[in-house]
Amino acid sequence: MEEHQEAGKEGKPSSTAVDLHGDSSLQVEISDAVSERDKVKFTVQTKSCLPHFAQTEFSVVRQHEEFIWLHDAYVENEEYAGLIIPPAPPRPDFEASREKLQKLGEGDSSITREEFAKMKQELEAEYLAIFKKTVAMHEVFLQRLAAHPTLRRDHNFFVFLEYGQDLSVRGKNRKELLGGFLRNIVKSADEALITGMSGLKEVDDFFEHERTFLLEYHTRIRDACLRADRVMHSHKCLADDYIPISAALSSLGTQEVNQLKTSFLKLAELFERLRKLEGRMASDEDLKLSDMLRYYMRDSQAAKDLLYRRLRALADYENANKALDKARTRNREVRTAESHQQLCCQRFERLSDSAKQELMDFKSRRVSSFRKNLIELAELELKHAKLQGPPGTPCQGAMETRSWGNKGGTLAASLAIFQCQQALHGKGGGGQDTWV
Repeated sequence: MEEHQEAGKEGKPSSTAVDLHGDSSLQVEISDAVSERDKVKFTVQTKSCLPHFAQTEFSVVRQHEEFIWLHDAYVENEEYAGLIIPPAPPRPDFEASREKLQKLGEGDSSITREEFAKMKQELEAEYLAIFKKTVAMHEVFLQRLAAHPTLRRDHNFFVFLEYGQDLSVRGKNRKELLGGFLRNIVKSADEALITGMSGLKEVDDFFEHERTFLLEYHTRIRDACLRADRVMHSHKCLADDYIPISAALSSLGTQEVNQLKTSFLKLAELFERLRKLEGRMASDEDLKLSDMLRYYMRDSQAAKDLLYRRLRALADYENANKALDKARTRNREVRTAESHQQLCCQRFERLSDSAKQELMDFKSRRVSSFRKNLIELAELELKHAKLQGPPGTPCQGAMETRSWGNKGGTLAASLAIFQCQQALHGKGGGGQDTWV
């Protein structure tokens, strides 16, 4: 299946609201994208007045592997060790939707033509939603790089935006994926060793507080993401369950006598409306809540990685101090030890200065994003709750009952958000941190 989507500002909703405070000297967006069988091609359009670029407006075609290459280039660059590297966009995954469409296309004698058409419409809408979210996540990654005063000056970023030909970047093979997995294990073990067995104490209360906060925050945001996904999935399943009910009632409406015909058709209309309502609710919750939680789960992991790099620099600095003391005691290789100690000290101070500002920016960006998305989600929930059948129809009472049920659901959702905030404020916040 091939899907082409022009990603204009009106037709392309952003799946994750991220507060970007960049100037207009470098603007990046994905203006178009094409989904093929095994890959997605993104048209990256850049507008810039920076002297580095030969033109003020240009565009290139990039694939997902090239986005991953750019992200890895930032992570591996020592100059950016004191910065939060924006999380890499997730790999496009349309296999589940394609398999559902393929199975539906094979035909099933147990469903009617009307059910088939509705199911196909639902699956196509699901595929398109995934496609739009994929485009939005890749665009957010580039826009965060373009908005950052340091990351935007990277040579690899310029090449990614300006080089008109294929970058010849291949995907990671199994050996490289396994190597990355092992590096994560080694990093986790090293962090536990530094903070546990070595007895290294944090010299700055700010970073000690941030580390404790991020460990708890990442765990809670991950759990909230799983719960939000379950709620969204329940709405989707309910919408799918309404399809055969509506089709059966519609079929009865064409077969029964006139006294029952109208009632069956009205009931079929009711369940069709409920199906669309549940589908929209699932889509809104996925877009405004689940995707936001999923994004900041990855972003908080990037912040944790920053704190690990600083902690590693602190451990290296402490070890350099011990090595210098030993060298002075033995009166051997003192100048070499002093030089190494100064380098470790400079690196640690550089990482500390930049990390403090990065963590403050992360907090303001996170709070702004959560506030915006939760307000928009609440407004959409209220909008759905007010939907009801046309006045004077037999289904109006049922629709009003459904409407009040949705209002109750909205109030329950608001109460759940309030309780979540209270729970997240539970440990060590002291009124200083905003968990969301």
